[in-house]
Amino acid sequence: MDVVIPSLSPLRTSRSAGEGHVTLLLMTRGRGNAVSHGDDGDGPLTRWLGTIQARSGGLAASEAKVVQLLLSDPLFVGTSTTAQVAARAGVSAPSVVRAARAIGFNGFTELKLEIARARGTTEFFAPSEVLTENAPTAAVLETSVRTGIDALAALGGALDLAALDEAVSTVQSADQVLLVGAGTSASVAADAVFRLRALGARASAIPDHESAMIAMRLLGPRDVVIAVSSTGRTSSTLGVADAASSAGATLIAITNQYDTPLAVLADIALVVGGAPLPTQMAAAGSRLAHLVVIDALAAALALRDPERSRRAEQAGIDLPDIS
Repeated sequence: MDVVIPSLSPLRTSRSAGEGHVTLLLMTRGRGNAVSHGDDGDGPLTRWLGTIQARSGGLAASEAKVVQLLLSDPLFVGTSTTAQVAARAGVSAPSVVRAARAIGFNGFTELKLEIARARGTTEFFAPSEVLTENAPTAAVLETSVRTGIDALAALGGALDLAALDEAVSTVQSADQVLLVGAGTSASVAADAVFRLRALGARASAIPDHESAMIAMRLLGPRDVVIAVSSTGRTSSTLGVADAASSAGATLIAITNQYDTPLAVLADIALVVGGAPLPTQMAAAGSRLAHLVVIDALAAALALRDPERSRRAEQAGIDLPDIS
C-alpha cells in the first residue's frame, strides 16, 4: 500500500484534514439500499460521480463532508435545499456552496442541475457495510469484484481524454521512458515496462531508490517518467518524480485525484477517480484502474506506430507464446 505523508516541501499539499479520503463505493445491482433508475452500475451517474471523486482531493474539512454526502447519496443532494444538505452534512449553508465551487461548479444550483443530467436511467446503491474479521470469504470476493467494477466505471468518467492523448504523443516521441511506483503501484509500473517494451519503446524501472534518484537527475527534455501512486502522496515516489521534473524530463502521473502533490507536480495527470475498497483492501480497485490506463496507453501507442510494433514483434519472435 502506498505510504501516505502529510506534506512534502516544496510541493503543494492538501489543504486540511479532508485530504480527499472521501470513499465512493457504487454497488452493482441487488445490493445495499437501492435508489433505482434502471441501470446496472456503469451509466452516466456512476461515471459522473467518478469525476467528482477525482476532484475531491485537497478539500477543507467542511467541504469534504458535503462531498462525502454527495458521493454516498447524490439523489438526496440533487433534490434538497442548501439548508437541508447543510443540516445532514453537519456544516453551514455557505460550506455547501463552497464545496460545490471547490469541485468545479459555479454554485449549488449548477451542482443540482448536473446531478439531474447525470441521473438518466442510472441505478445507484449506497455503500455496503465495511467487511469485518468474521466476514465470509464469499463476501470478501463479492466486495472485491464489485469494487473493481465500480473503479473501472468511475474511470470512464474521470479520465481526461485530452491528457491521455497528450501522454500517448509524449511517450511516442520519447528517447526513453522510466517507470516509478512503490508498494502496490510497483506492480503497475512493472506491467507498464513490459507493455511498452513489447511495443519497441525504451522503457525500464529502477527499483532501488538511490539508483533511481541518480538516474532521474541524468534525464533530459526528451525523456519521460511515468509515476504511479494511488494517493499521490507516496514519499519515495514524490522524491523521484521531483528529481525527474527538476532535470527537465516530462512527468506523467497516474493517480486517483487532482490537487495532490504528484498530480500538481506532473506535466500530464492521468486521474482515475474511482472507488477504493474498505480499509482491509484499500488499493485494489485503484490498481485495476491504473492497469487499464496502461492498457489504453499501450493500445493507442501501437495504433499510432504500427512499424515500431512490427519491429517489436520481430524482437520477440523466438520467445514462447505467452498470449
